[in-house]
Amino acid sequence: MAGGKIPVSTLVVIHTAALEVLLLERADRPGYWQSVTGSQHPGEDLRDTAIREVAEETGLDALRYELKAWNLQNVYEIYPVWRHRYPAGVTHNTEHVFGLRLPHAMPVMLSPREHLRYEWVPWREAAERVFSWSNRRAILALPEHL
Repeated sequence: MAGGKIPVSTLVVIHTAALEVLLLERADRPGYWQSVTGSQHPGEDLRDTAIREVAEETGLDALRYELKAWNLQNVYEIYPVWRHRYPAGVTHNTEHVFGLRLPHAMPVMLSPREHLRYEWVPWREAAERVFSWSNRRAILALPEHL
């Protein structure tokens, strides 16, 4: 899908009731930690994007847990290294934040082409570890969305 991604995405903060947050280390940028994130497909609604991305990146079925739209949007500049994935001239993305509450920390199945490792981390520490300001902002907002 090179050069054709829609500049609309979801960010899904997967967490437990105890405020542990699932972080994933990017395969294409070792040392860069993040929550589940991904671009919307044509004709897909945002909730379905969130459900699909959770399944692709963790193997979890978001429909089995509490998935909640946070009505939080972030508009950010797409890192130049990733702009080739979007139509020519697109420089910004609109990200829609969701929370997925699990009963407890659990093992996940990573997509090896996307992520190297995962960790369950207390929410404040998770906010410090993610590379993206919008991911940090979302994690810091977690207690408001319980």
